[in-house]
Amino acid sequence: VSKWTEVPVVHVHEVVTFYSMYRQKPVGKRHIRFCTTTSCMLMGSEKILDYLKKKLGIGNGEVTPDGEFSLEEAECLCACESAPMMQIDGKYAGPLTEEKVDQILRENG
Repeated sequence: VSKWTEVPVVHVHEVVTFYSMYRQKPVGKRHIRFCTTTSCMLMGSEKILDYLKKKLGIGNGEVTPDGEFSLEEAECLCACESAPMMQIDGKYAGPLTEEKVDQILRENG
């Protein structure tokens, strides 16, 4: 990218690491962004996130062994009215419960 744009490597790296929509490594076929900010935390997101991690068998920034799902903890996804919430492939899902997480994974797996 640096050569193609004729921009120093350090500037490309700064942009890639600043914006969360740029990826430095591959993500799963289905990419989950889980909101971890205050509104979601107050509504129980920590418990739901722990459940999701256990269910997928991965942590933040990881991809399932089959390449189906990846998980990213994200700052505010601007859907506080649906807290706790996540995005899967850009689609909003919430308010989340363990049952709703199971349903979403079934529908998208």
